Amino acid sequence: MITLKRAYEPAASGGGKRFLVERLWPRGVRKTSLEIDGWLKEASPSSELRRWFSHDPAKWPEFRHRYFRELDVNPQAWQTIFDAAAGGGKVTLIYSSHDTEHNNAVALRDYLEKKLEKHRTALRKSDDTPNVRDLGSDSMNSLPDRSWKSRPKIPL
Repeated sequence: MITLKRAYEPAASGGGKRFLVERLWPRGVRKTSLEIDGWLKEASPSSELRRWFSHDPAKWPEFRHRYFRELDVNPQAWQTIFDAAAGGGKVTLIYSSHDTEHNNAVALRDYLEKKLEKHRTALRKSDDTPNVRDLGSDSMNSLPDRSWKSRPKIPL
């Protein structure tokens, strides 16, 4: 489960792993006062994309598209968040934007939730596929003997 929280709000207990996903440190927040498990600058949009977007809601769909492309080519930037969420733990993405609906943390959460859903679907599919180990040792004994001794001898 991935939740969002502004950097200016107090940390809630039970919020799980907390990651700051901003390229710049939030203004007016002391580094010692922000409770985070990591500052993942690389998981935020590039400076160019951030400046282009300029928190203009009219640019939101295109911003998401461009940001998702950046994330696609840089999976190591978000892998820490993905791993924490895939393990079933709670994850909180910390952001500094005033706009709670149109910011990089919202887009990143949506991106990661889509990746997590694909991951969970793949795990469910692999659980449905029979595995030789799942057949048990008794089923191995019922297989025909294909050793060299059981082959018919052919006269030369």
